[in-house]
Amino acid sequence: MRTTLLFPLFGLLAACSTPDTRQAPAAATPDTVTRLEPMDTARARATTPQSDTLKTVRSRHIFSAPASPDEFRLTLRGKDVLTGEITFTITDAAGQVIFREILTPADLEASLVNEMKTPTVTAAEREAYVRRRMDEFFAEKNFRRPALAAKDAYQEGGADRTTWEDIRKRPDAIGFVYLVGKEDRRRIAYSPRTKQVVQLPGLGS
Repeated sequence: MRTTLLFPLFGLLAACSTPDTRQAPAAATPDTVTRLEPMDTARARATTPQSDTLKTVRSRHIFSAPASPDEFRLTLRGKDVLTGEITFTITDAAGQVIFREILTPADLEASLVNEMKTPTVTAAEREAYVRRRMDEFFAEKNFRRPALAAKDAYQEGGADRTTWEDIRKRPDAIGFVYLVGKEDRRRIAYSPRTKQVVQLPGLGS
């Protein structure tokens, strides 16, 4: 009788001590699952020769608003001065970039031919000239008021005629003039009508 009762008891103990193979592995529980962080697309890339900043020139000047100066900036990035890339930006007082143009060191270096005293120049002299052009890029003489004079004639290739006429009627409008290459003297101004920076062709060399 006793023997008969012990067999069910032993069976019960064996069942309690045997691992339950149906349980999920510990690595699959929510507490131990490794969660991947979302990709940060806004994070700056690792520094490379093409992203190195070699020189930055800043100037604040009244341009798009009569009481709040904008920031004019040139940033040269690259492996060296002569092969880099120059970004010209204008940022308003609210921090919005209202103008961006990509230039090359060659765009600033081209006018060196007008100052050469010898048939050739060294790489060091060329680099020095590019740096000097950047330093002088936002000289006060390059900001002109009014942006358009009464004698200026409209030409195709930039702002439309309506915008042109609107700027010409504003004596407080400010134009910015800068030389690209040997003879491309560009002129830009802010248009309150279109709320953007526009090119004013016809200035010439």
